[in-house]
Amino acid sequence: MSLQERKDLDGYKKTEINTADQGKLIVMLYDGAIRFLKIAMNNMQPQTYDIVNNNIVKCQDIITELMLALDMYNGGSIATNLMNIYMFMKKRLLEANIAKDSSILEEVSGLLLQIRDAWEEAAAKEKSPSTTRVGSGLSIQG
Repeated sequence: MSLQERKDLDGYKKTEINTADQGKLIVMLYDGAIRFLKIAMNNMQPQTYDIVNNNIVKCQDIITELMLALDMYNGGSIATNLMNIYMFMKKRLLEANIAKDSSILEEVSGLLLQIRDAWEEAAAKEKSPSTTRVGSGLSIQG
């Protein structure tokens, strides 16, 4: 990929992020976390552990952002449950990084995918004019 193509791609990504709604942004965060875990898993066998470590850390950073985005005051049990899941995933990622265990990365990736799919479904319902919006407390603060 040429430098110009890379710049164009980066510009498209920035435009997509700037114009996305909250639900889409959260789904994009999950997509990024899952992508980083796949890169980490793909680098376990050739034992390029610096790449594994960097991508696990990137995933942990995204999970931290998701934790910070929770509205714990208004989110009720949903926000509390998500916080607990995020803390569990961060613990497991730390364990995976120390042990260089791809099965743990697969476990966390599966959890992320399940929650991502739920967010995508919720975002689609929120956009649908035929559904009524129910406050779930899952909004991003800010």
